[in-house]
Amino acid sequence: MENSWAFISFLWLPTLLFILLFCLNLFYHRKLNLPPGPSPWPIIGNLNLIGSLPHQSIHSLAKKYGPIMQLRFGSYTVVVGSSVEMARYFLKTYDHNFASRPKTAGGKYTTYNYSDMVWAPYGPYWRQAQKSESEIVTPKEFKEMLEELFLLNGVLDIGDSIPWVGFLDLQGYRKRMKAVMKKLDRFYEHVLDEHDGRGKNTSKDMVDVLLQLADDPSFQVKLQRHQIKALIQDLLGGGTESSMVTLEWAISEILKKPDIFKKATEELDRVVGRNRLVREKDISNLPFIDAIVKETMRLHPVAPMLVPRVAREDCNVAGYDILKNTRVLVNVWSIGRDPAVWSRPDEFCPERFMENKEIDVMGHHFELLPFGAGRRMCPGYSLALKVIRSNLANLLHGFAWKLPGDMKHEDLDMEEIFGLSTPRKFPLVAVPEPRLPLHVYSL
Repeated sequence: MENSWAFISFLWLPTLLFILLFCLNLFYHRKLNLPPGPSPWPIIGNLNLIGSLPHQSIHSLAKKYGPIMQLRFGSYTVVVGSSVEMARYFLKTYDHNFASRPKTAGGKYTTYNYSDMVWAPYGPYWRQAQKSESEIVTPKEFKEMLEELFLLNGVLDIGDSIPWVGFLDLQGYRKRMKAVMKKLDRFYEHVLDEHDGRGKNTSKDMVDVLLQLADDPSFQVKLQRHQIKALIQDLLGGGTESSMVTLEWAISEILKKPDIFKKATEELDRVVGRNRLVREKDISNLPFIDAIVKETMRLHPVAPMLVPRVAREDCNVAGYDILKNTRVLVNVWSIGRDPAVWSRPDEFCPERFMENKEIDVMGHHFELLPFGAGRRMCPGYSLALKVIRSNLANLLHGFAWKLPGDMKHEDLDMEEIFGLSTPRKFPLVAVPEPRLPLHVYSL
């Protein structure tokens, strides 16, 4: 009989322990003041509320639950800030606590196991990597691979939210990540092998600089070959894909409002003249071109929810408790459409930045954050701005743009797709016509 009672106690002990831990956890969480949000379902959490354009789904939820809300993506708690005030809290006031990144399939499979500047965890390696900012010219065939790379780095992979189903690859994203990285890796190996075989008297580019840094004994974390490839990928992607997305949206918006093209060309003709192309030194004298760039970034931020962050410690934001390891999103797409901040928020109106020229995109003004802010702000923002401004100015100065055939501007589709960048769903098709003397176009 005593043996029977001992056996029964042995069986019940784990159950009682589980109930005790559950009650203690429930009591602890009742004491916390968590941000408001929808009730989660078992296993999936609130993933059922997220559509194919997550930033728009979250924008709709924020209208109901407020500028700071808590969601559950599978096994992970996610806090979303959707206002200027919340962006300032997460990216400035408590920036140090939210400076790291969550582990995602995109970071693992497409950046050599979190070795680039975007997905690297906060620490010595990231601090070293983010100092390497420059641009490398890419071959034409690289474009499609970069588009796939940016798409896959922004997808909502089920395995990122429910880790124990990750190996099933239910959406097929991980297979695509591995496939595109296999192609990209061959390209990076070719680039590195080519640079390894160069003579000492050859002119240096950024790859040479990275290879030199790998041999620098003063570095706290020695750069490995796979980390160099990850940084090359950052430089290529930041210098091409993100800039091209912004330019395509800018031309799209201008095609829908021909009066903006007229104002832009009047400024260009006045400042630059009609006998040459735009030079870098002209850009500071082209405020309306700059206003078009800012307005494009307001309505079409390249990364509409920035890159997710993760809380390194428990903290309190705006009176709400944010627990360690909570994932944090800042919806700059939503901030750019906040009627409390912007008049006529859904209208493309560059003139608003002619009236408020002091608003910049450098992370100082939290109503306009296309590159983020704080420690994890895009390190290549200065280069990206130069590329976007100079290319847009020359595209508008050198050519008159129109839609093909009998297509009217109101028929131009403005749908988008979601990824690490948010490009047009359907690539823009437009017809350029030279507007300057032909000798200007000769090299």
